[in-house]
Amino acid sequence: MTAWRMPIEGHEQERLWMAWPTSGYTLGDTEAEVEEARRTWAAVANAASEYEAVTVVVNPGDEDIAARYLASQIDRHVAPLNDAWMRDMGPSFVIGDNGELGAVNFVFNGWGGQEWAEWEHDQHIGRIVAEASGATLINSEMTNEGGGIQVDGTGRVILTETVQLDPGRNPGWTRAQVEAELARTIGTTSAIWLPRGLFRDHDTFGTRGHSDILAAFATPSQLLMHRQDSESHPDHQIARTNRDVVERTLDDTSAGFEIIDMPAPTVLRDAEGFVDYSYINHLVINDAVLACAFDDPADDRALATLREVYPGRTVVGIDARPLFARGGGIHCITQQQPKAA
Repeated sequence: MTAWRMPIEGHEQERLWMAWPTSGYTLGDTEAEVEEARRTWAAVANAASEYEAVTVVVNPGDEDIAARYLASQIDRHVAPLNDAWMRDMGPSFVIGDNGELGAVNFVFNGWGGQEWAEWEHDQHIGRIVAEASGATLINSEMTNEGGGIQVDGTGRVILTETVQLDPGRNPGWTRAQVEAELARTIGTTSAIWLPRGLFRDHDTFGTRGHSDILAAFATPSQLLMHRQDSESHPDHQIARTNRDVVERTLDDTSAGFEIIDMPAPTVLRDAEGFVDYSYINHLVINDAVLACAFDDPADDRALATLREVYPGRTVVGIDARPLFARGGGIHCITQQQPKAA
C-alpha cells in the first residue's frame, strides 16, 4: 500500500490550480464588484504564470470572459463551478513513497454548510482536478478544506478546533479521529491544534477558523505566525493565545522550529468591521512568493520578512484587499500541484 505525504509548499511544483469567479457573493452584485473580482483573480493567475504552469477551472459559458483577463499561456479547464476558492474545494496534493502523485479528495460542504454557500458543483472539483492532473485519487470521508491544514512536509500539521471539529463539518469526530484520517491521507504524524481563527473569519462569510491565515511553515524549522499589535482589535488576544499554544507545543515536544511573528497591517477596520488582513496568507511557487499587500505602511516590513525566509525567490506583492473583502486571500484561491518523481 502506498504511503502518502503532503510536501511543504516550497517543494518544487508542476503547476498551480485556480478557479474563475463565476457567480454569487464572490463575483459581486454590481458591475464594479464584478470587474474587481475578475481583475484580482486574474492578477494572481497572471503573476503566477510568469514562474510556472497555471490551469484555471472555468465555468461553462465563462470561457470568453476568462480569456479577456487571463494571460495567453494560462491553461483553462472547463467544469461547472459555484465559487472560486480552489484551496478549499480542490484536492490536496500528496506524493507517495514511490514518487507517485496523489490527490486527496476531502468532502466539501460549503465551509460547514453555511447558509449563503452553494456547493452542488464545487463538491466535485476535487475529483475533477485530480483526474485532470493525472494523480491517483484518494477519497476521504472527512469534511475539510485545504485552507484548514498547514504542513511542514516532515509530518507536522497545524489545525484549528473550530474547523475540523466543527459540528457542521464533522459532527461527533474527535481529535484522534481527525489525526488518524490526516495520517492516512496526507501522512502527518503530529498535530498542533489552535483554539480558533481570526475574529472576522468567524463572521458571516468566514471559514470559521482556517489555519492558513494564522500560521505557515516557511521551512520545517521556521513557522510564521500572525500577530496583531493593537490591543483594541479582538485578534490581538486571539493571535497571542495561538502563539502560546505553539510555544507550549515546543516546550512539551522539543519540536525544532523557530516562531517568526508577522505583524498585521496597521488598518484595523473596514466598512464591515474589524479586518482579518494577514500576511500569512501568501503563496509559495517556483522561484517566487505571491504576497498579500494592503497599501499599508506594514507592507514593506512583511515583504522584507518573506524575502528573508524564502531566499532565492522573488516576492511579488498583490493587492489582496478585494480578496479579503470576499472572505479570503491569495493562498485561499490557489492550490499548488507538487512535482512528483
